[in-house]
Formats: sequence, C-alpha cells, structure tokens
Amino acid sequence: MPSDWKNKLFFGDNLPILREHIANESVDLVYLDPPFNSNANYNVLFKEKSGEHSHAQITAFEDTWEWGADAEETYFETIQKGGRLSDFLQAFRVLLGPSDMMAYLVMMAPRLQELHRVLKPTGSIYLHCDPTASHYLKLLMDAVFDTINFRNEVVWKRTSAHSAARRWGDVHDTILFYSKSEGYKWNSLLVPHTADYAARYKNVNAGGERWADDNLTGPGLRNGESGQAWRGLDPTAKGVHWKVSNKAVEGLIGSEQMTTLGTLEKLDLLDKHGLIYWPKGRSGKPSFPRFRRVLGKGMPLQDVITEIPPINSQAQERLGYPTQKPEALLERIIKASSNEGDVVLDPFCGCGTSISVAERLHRKWIGIDITHLAITLIRHRLFDHFKSDIAPYEVIGDPKDLASAHALALEDRYQFQFWAAGLVDAFPAQGRKKKGADSGIDGVINFVDDLSGQAKKIIVQVKSGHVKAGDIRDLKGVIEREKAAIGAFITLEEPTSPMKTEAVSAGFYESALKMEGASSEKFPKIQILTIADLLDGKKLEFPRHNIATFKQAERKSKSKEQQGGLF
Repeated sequence: MPSDWKNKLFFGDNLPILREHIANESVDLVYLDPPFNSNANYNVLFKEKSGEHSHAQITAFEDTWEWGADAEETYFETIQKGGRLSDFLQAFRVLLGPSDMMAYLVMMAPRLQELHRVLKPTGSIYLHCDPTASHYLKLLMDAVFDTINFRNEVVWKRTSAHSAARRWGDVHDTILFYSKSEGYKWNSLLVPHTADYAARYKNVNAGGERWADDNLTGPGLRNGESGQAWRGLDPTAKGVHWKVSNKAVEGLIGSEQMTTLGTLEKLDLLDKHGLIYWPKGRSGKPSFPRFRRVLGKGMPLQDVITEIPPINSQAQERLGYPTQKPEALLERIIKASSNEGDVVLDPFCGCGTSISVAERLHRKWIGIDITHLAITLIRHRLFDHFKSDIAPYEVIGDPKDLASAHALALEDRYQFQFWAAGLVDAFPAQGRKKKGADSGIDGVINFVDDLSGQAKKIIVQVKSGHVKAGDIRDLKGVIEREKAAIGAFITLEEPTSPMKTEAVSAGFYESALKMEGASSEKFPKIQILTIADLLDGKKLEFPRHNIATFKQAERKSKSKEQQGGLF
C-alpha cells in the first residue's frame, strides 16, 4: 500500500467505479448492504416525467431495481460470458421471469464479480440482506465465490418481537460470509457473556475467578481409556465414561503436547491445576468428581446475534437514515476479518456506518454511493466523529467545476439539489421524503446564537435553471411561513439585478450574540450565492457559534483503549 494513500469516497454507480478505479486484489474486506426489501415503503423507484424509471440515479432512500431495458441488457451481457454465473442466471430467469427480483439479481451479478476481482486472496466478503432475497443471493455468491468458500450464514436479530398476519414474525436479517480462498484472515474474538449466563458461575476460586461445576463424564460405555477406573472410581459401573475438556487441557500445555496425553493423564493434569471439583457424598467421602468450568473473558463469536440491538429513535448514533445499521455490528465484522491498516470497501455505503467504524479501528477505507445525500451525510459524520483526527480522504465523482455542475444539473436535478445543498452544509429536504408540490425548501440549516439553546433556521433553495426576481419574493414568503431567520438562494445561473435588489430589500437578521472577531452582528436576511461563488470558496453568512445542521454524530476516539464492543 503506497505511503501517500488517501481514503476514498466515490459518488456514482458502483459498477463502473469498481471496474475503473479499484485494482485487482487490493481490498482486504468487503461489507455490502445492497438495497432490496419489496415490503419497505421507501423502496419506490424514482420515475422521470416521461414515466420511465431512472436506473442510473436512484434518489435517497428509494433504493430498488425493476425490470427494464437496463436489466435486460445486463442479463444478456452476463450470460454471454458463460460459466457458473451464466448458468445460475438462466435458471433464475426460468424460475422468476422478468420480475423485480430477477432485475435485482441481474444487477447484483456483475457487481459481485467485480468484488471478487478486487478482493485479495486473504480477503472476505459480508453481504447483508433480508429473507426477501437472501436465498437467491446465496446462490449468486456460490456461483461467484464457490461453495467451498462459504463460511457462515449469520443471523442478526434486527428488531424486537412483533406480530405478523398469518405468519411468523420476521425479526432478523441475514449476513452471508464468504472468503476469497482457504487462506482468509480470521481474528478469534470474544463477546461479553450475558448476565444470565454469567450468573450460573456462583463459585469463586483462590485466584478470584468465578466458576461452576460441570459434568466430567458422558453417557454410555467405552472400551478404551475413557472407560477405565481413575482414582478408584469406575465410570463403567455407573454406565458412563470420562469426558475431558480438551480445550482446558490445551490451555494448560498447548495443542501439540495435549495430543500426546491419554484420558487418565489429562484427568491428572486437570486435577493438578485445581480444575476438578470433588463434591462430598453423604458418607463424607468424595463423590464422583466434576469439572471446574471457569468463567472466561467472553464467548467466541456465534452465527446468531441477538445482543446487538437495532438503532432506536433515541440512539445517539442515529442519523435518520432508514437502513442505518448499528456500529457495534460493523465493528464485530471488521475486527473479525481485518487488521489495522487493511482496506475495507463498502460499495453501498449509505450513511457511512462501515466507513466510520473502519476509520475508528485504524483501517483504510473506500466507500461508494449513488446519492449525493449519502456522500454529504458521510462527510458530516466523519467530521462530527473525528474532527481533525480524521485520516486524509478525497471525494471522487462530485462536481469540481462549473462545467461538471451544469452536467449534473442536466443529468439529474434532484442529485444536483442534494449536492448544492451540501456546499453550504445544509440537510437536503428531499431526504425528508418531500412529496407533492414543491414546498420551497431544498435544504435546512439550524444554528444557535443565544443562551436559550433554541435553534434558529436557515431555509435553503436551490435552482438549476432560469431565475428571476419572483423567486426571491417566493423565498421571502417561505421564510415568513417557516419562521426562519435567514434564506439562502443557491443558483447555477447568475442572478439578475432585480433579484439582487429584492434580496437587499429583505433587510438583515440581527444575532443576539456577537461572533468572536466579527465586526458586525447583522447578517443579510436573504443571501444569493451562485455555484461559481461556492466553488470559489464563498461562504454563507450566519452566526456560527454552535452549528447543528445534521443530527450531530457522537464524538469518537480512535485510541485502541476506547474502541469498545469486544474484548
């Protein structure tokens, strides 16, 4: 890995980005949560005015695919290459026909091929999905990664129990874990014991360790050494045989030496180290011994996760993104299958949970998302979490000059609005599921400038086409209706003189607190900023004592002592 490496955040369709920007065998770990849940009310594909679906640009939270010309073209392109993946897709086509699910699988197939290509031989991939598509995706993964590299189907309980009409309550997600080869990285981790489990260990030994007694015998007779008498006690007479914890023996002398010992020698060793409990019978003589099972530091990772709760409405890490996953879940995955300095890739990075956790755990990272809203959320999340402690990163694919801004506006005006609102650090109103007629709000900024702690509001409007003085008068009406302090009018085109006059006539907002070093406490009530101005570094003027634009993500420490979550 080059010493001048920069983490990367890409805007755009992940398929061409993977093909054009990510090198062969350059990634250590892939986590992806590809959007598909046919029952989710936010999965409505954006339609152009013509009624056609926009497959290249999927608006925020509206994240599924439907069968159309793009899916048909990708299907034939993939099957013509032949191989196992071609065979699987043709079988799916017979089973599913030209359905939404078939479109989803067709669009996922080449992406999985690219993820296989970019993974190192020591790498792993975790595909997060729900039962709607998990069984189909597993077959796709088998075709791309081979069945011998399937490691686990991890079940995560994503919600509390609830009732469902005429079926079992659906409360879990599925995470498919595959490796690139047999030589994949794996770190054995321990998770904290549950309170109920730890409560079983009621005894304390001389070293202060908690322990509980457990069976030292198993049912049934054996003819070998495990059926022989030890210390005058014959297990055969009781219809049992000696059952020794090889893990405990290995912990004392190592696996290699353990294989040289017989059952009775292992019993002697355990007794020598105080790991055998001798209860007294009614006569006062020792009864059959039992194993002293010491409460360990934690439990090895299991493929059913119930102790990591979903993000509830009060969670500090909640950013309001519908498909946001808890950081503890991503932390477990990243710690188990990568090391510090490794590269973590998330091709559907959404609000950036995997990116933030990778940064906190000292991994390098690459994130890709198709919406500017997601890119803006991630940028704010990284700043809120790490401030100046963030490792260098670059955003690739967003407009860097006026020509590319014009191109984005022509391609997709909603994505242009998301991007332009992000230039002034505004939360895009489209992300709040704005429906119906234009409410006159494309973004919102909250700020606090008095001792009450109550947030004041800045209304942001974005225009990519022809602008006129009436637009400013309309913004005045929105400011009044919303009881906002300031209005920001962002325009791709140059404002007219009447627009500037109309803005000046709105007067000023006077702040209750004076900013440090500021010569004035007044700010223009309506401010017109062109895209050219913003790309040139011009800033929106407002009190910056305590900005709370996006929901503030909690501050994170990158020190090893505070990573938390696992032992």
